[in-house]
Amino acid sequence: SCVHTENCFVPTSEIIAVEETELNKKQCNTGKWQKMAKPHAFTVYYVKKARNHRWRCSDVTFWCVDEHLCNQWIQALKELLEMQKSRPKQLLVYINPYGGKRQGKRIYEQKVAPLFSLASISTDVVITERANHAKDNLLEVNINKYDGVVCVGGDGMFSEVMHGLIGRMQKDSGIDQNNPKAPLVQCNIRIGIIPAGKKGCVCFQTVSFLSNLALLIFIGDCQPLDVSSVHHNNTFLKYSVSLLGYGFYGDILKDSEKKRWMGPMRYDYSGFKTFLSHHYYEGTISFQPAKHTLGSPRDKDSCRTGCSNLCAESAKEIALCSIFLGARSEDEEEWKVIKGKFLAINAVNMSCACPRSPKGLSPAAHLADGSADLILVRKCSRFDFLRYLVRHKNQDDQFDFSFVDVYRVKSFQFTSKLSEDNESNVTDIGKKRFGQFCRDHPACCCSIANSTWNCDGETLDSSAIEVRVHCQLMKLFARGIEENCKDEAAYSQSSIEQLL
Repeated sequence: SCVHTENCFVPTSEIIAVEETELNKKQCNTGKWQKMAKPHAFTVYYVKKARNHRWRCSDVTFWCVDEHLCNQWIQALKELLEMQKSRPKQLLVYINPYGGKRQGKRIYEQKVAPLFSLASISTDVVITERANHAKDNLLEVNINKYDGVVCVGGDGMFSEVMHGLIGRMQKDSGIDQNNPKAPLVQCNIRIGIIPAGKKGCVCFQTVSFLSNLALLIFIGDCQPLDVSSVHHNNTFLKYSVSLLGYGFYGDILKDSEKKRWMGPMRYDYSGFKTFLSHHYYEGTISFQPAKHTLGSPRDKDSCRTGCSNLCAESAKEIALCSIFLGARSEDEEEWKVIKGKFLAINAVNMSCACPRSPKGLSPAAHLADGSADLILVRKCSRFDFLRYLVRHKNQDDQFDFSFVDVYRVKSFQFTSKLSEDNESNVTDIGKKRFGQFCRDHPACCCSIANSTWNCDGETLDSSAIEVRVHCQLMKLFARGIEENCKDEAAYSQSSIEQLL
């Protein structure tokens, strides 16, 4: 079913609303309208795709002299919209009034709320007053009355809502989140993101342009997303949807947190400082290869809208394996163990593309295939490490180095050398580690033995972690990056005012 405009067909799925239009006297006396004795009209509001996959809300008005015919059209179109079962009817909205540039409340009230009203979507709005307000609220609210949860803010707001919603699903199902091997219950309630802070990795990877995110909520699009659970000693720590980084990216985050007064420049400063320090960290990483996936980190098959080639087929394979091999313990499956000295250990559930790295850390990573790409950057010279970092911006294969290994995995564990030596005498450990670093870094004489894990932009206190990927654990109001979208253009926006 489509509405025909002057130059395109609009699918019913992309119509936002249909309303009867009151024509004033001035309108009736202009153009074709003046030929009608008493015209009757209705307006169709719809999502219009502009150039380079950018969308905007548009409208077209139809008119005729027959009031009955006009009403029939309005009724018929509204019935078609009612048949769109994927559309939300009631949403729970969390707004962070302090995040980003403190623009969240204004953006929602001026740009988003009028469209919700137009689309006849009911909303319950909660203005958060403290950290973890949204997370705590989601554990108590009557979640079954909502078709989705919308977060207005930055990455922190999204993380709160994600943790609260996943935690609520497990709580209602009686699942212990502290058990790293527990099969988690999927969240059927979708999360919508209205960015009002710095542009986050999740936004870049789940839609071509951030301005499309609000419109995707109205038309009810759905993008499943893998989520990794992170544990330490049978204690749940965090969920991750983008990056788990130890070494280089962990050190950048740890140092930048001390310099928040610098604003966004702190990341450039901390990145340069961390690069010069050139610390490596010794430890053991063990992982289970993701044998169910159809692709590999080295192929050119990027994740795009409706990724049926890899995400959908891999999810089917996981479901079949769980049916036929459900009784088989994961501990019986193959584990690969690697010991070494690493400048960086990165595990990504998505490519992690961003303005500073248009290709991302793993260009072929997929959003919903039940796996993560594990990237190991071994100890190398500063010059070689710089060559590796530069390839995040050009078209060369960033994994084509002898000191870089990449694996597609479904779970992994990491233990630092210091943790492995914990049973030894503390004094002896200190001498051993200090001596090793002094030999390798005579100029700075550093004695740092452990890095920090960067979990989606938040630090983890434990260096020894256990990670498991949960296939399509949650769903977003999104449709992924569209085919032939020029990434550079998608990353060129500079402010939320331009986006919405």
